[in-house]
Order: sequence, then C-alpha cells, then structure tokens
Amino acid sequence: MNKKWLFSGFLLSFVLLLGGCEPVTVLDPKGPQAALLKDVIMISIWTMLFVVIVVFALLIYILVKYRSTKTASDYRPPIIKGNIWVEITTIGIPVLIIVFLSFVSVQSTYQAENVPEGYKDQEPMVIYASSSNWKWHFSYPEQDIETLNYLYIPTDRPIEFRLYSFDAISSFWIPQLGGQKYAMTGMLTTLNLAASEEAEMWGRNSNFSGEGFAEQTFNVNAVSQGEFEEWVDEVQETAEPLDEETFDELLEPGHLGQKTFSGTHLEFDPAPEEHGSHDEMNHDEMNEEDTNHSDH
Repeated sequence: MNKKWLFSGFLLSFVLLLGGCEPVTVLDPKGPQAALLKDVIMISIWTMLFVVIVVFALLIYILVKYRSTKTASDYRPPIIKGNIWVEITTIGIPVLIIVFLSFVSVQSTYQAENVPEGYKDQEPMVIYASSSNWKWHFSYPEQDIETLNYLYIPTDRPIEFRLYSFDAISSFWIPQLGGQKYAMTGMLTTLNLAASEEAEMWGRNSNFSGEGFAEQTFNVNAVSQGEFEEWVDEVQETAEPLDEETFDELLEPGHLGQKTFSGTHLEFDPAPEEHGSHDEMNHDEMNEEDTNHSDH
C-alpha cells in the first residue's frame, strides 16, 4: 500500500513539474522556416516512436513466448544456424530509416538556407545583427536606424540577417522564426527568415561565449508593414544619433537594456564584407605589437 501511494505521489509531482514548464517555442512557429523545422522535428519524433513501439512489442512477445517452462533438466534446444529473412529485416529496416531521415534532413536544410517559399519574388529587408559581450546590435541600413537588444520586423516580408561578431563567436537564434546560425569575427554569414503573423517573440545567443551569455537575449516584435513604418518614422524623429564614441561604450563587456538610435554603426565601423575583416585588423595590430617588442 505504501509503495502504491509513493508511486502515485511521484507521478503527480512529475505531472505538476511538467505543467510549470514553459511551452516549447520551436513547436509554435510564426514563420515558414520555423514551420519547416517543426515538420522535420515531428517526422523524427514519430519515426523514433515507431521504432520504440516495435522494439518493446517484440520484447514483450519474446518474453511471453519464450518464458521459462518446466522442461527436463537434460533438454537442449535445437541449433538454429540463421534465418535470412530475420537478418534482412534487422539490417534492412534500420538502413531504410537512416536513409529516410537523411533525405528529410538534407532537403530541409537546403530549404531553410534559402529565401522562404512564397517570398522569393520580394526584395528582402537587410538587417545586420552583430554581437558583442553580451549584447546584440541590430542595424537597419535601409531605414538608417539601429537598436540594441530588440528587433522590430514587418510581417509578410523576407528578412535577410547578416551576422557577425565583435568578439567571441555567438549563435543567433529566434526559435519561432527558424534555426540558429553562427555570428563570427571577421566573417559575414546570412540567415533568411520571415514572419507570417504578428507576434511578440524572443531570441538569444545559443552558443556559450563567456559568463554572461545566458542573459544575451533580445525581444522580437513582428508587426504589420504599416505599424513598422510608423515605428521607423518615430525612431528617426525622436532617437539620439549613434556616434563612434557611444558605440565604443556599447561594445564594452556587460549587460544593457534596450536602446534605440538614429543612424547605424556601419557608417564608421562597416561590416566585414564592406571593410576587410576584423581578423585582418587584429592581425595587423599583432604584427605592430610584435615589432614593438622586437625593438625593445
């Protein structure tokens, strides 16, 4: 009786614990790329669940059929040299499952890398997303504004994020819009996303980049095109201009709240594709430092 109550209490506690968990955002897509990845996740889950059910069903069948019986002590089971159909089944089915999942993964990867379906006839809006310890800087060259730790994007328009980092490698990830992609120093990577409905979401750095990476998050507001244009007009009229001195202060390691500026840092500190690479600059600095050491 005590064991029964103990098991019931454990089961109830487990259910209550799961009830307090946050919803799985990757299964609540707000854009075509995230919907694609959700389908891949569900295909993988159902495939693995099928394997688990079949394995446990066979296990139960074998345990029941070949359970211990009252046989003579000198009984010896017949020698079985093998069964070609059993071997084909046990080898062929896993191979087919691997081939199927590989095909799904490769196909979905190519689709996720390209402009989302239904948006290829539109001109994408370019946003430069650069990371520093432990912040995200979002530059809108078309709108000539910049935000810190938050994004405003229009719905039903493709967004081309151009990613790079000022220091450690970061991973740019908005779970409800698509998969993650790395932002690296001296190298520009692109990520194509789109929001198909208005929503408030969050994004984060999903790659360990020091003690403060866990709080390197940002808010994402997907709004209608009209509301986005109103926000742009308001920022250009009210926000303080971003100068080089202010930007250098923003690059200092630490956590900051949300900030908005008119103008972008691209004017005085262009992205790697436009002005060489940060690695090249660091390399020149290292050479100059080595020269100074040799002079001493």
